[in-house]
Amino acid sequence: SDQVFGLAKHYRFQWEEAQGGYVLLFPEGMIKLNGGAGEVIKRIDGQRTVAEIVADCKATFPEVPDLEGDVLSMLALAQEKAWITPKN
Repeated sequence: SDQVFGLAKHYRFQWEEAQGGYVLLFPEGMIKLNGGAGEVIKRIDGQRTVAEIVADCKATFPEVPDLEGDVLSMLALAQEKAWITPKN
């Protein structure tokens, strides 16, 4: 949980008004993220640890049950898809 991730270098994260949500832009196109995924990815800054990201999500969305599991699953998926890369 002290792992730190950053966005992979060819991705750019941003809010896309036309899509009504967060997206990952890359040279070949765009990935639209659902609300939960966007909230996790926007916290990945190459500085915060996984534990800090989980804590921040829990503080922001205290009503969501098992949020830690959801955040960890999203990070695992993002790493598997090479959207994020380990920094430490």
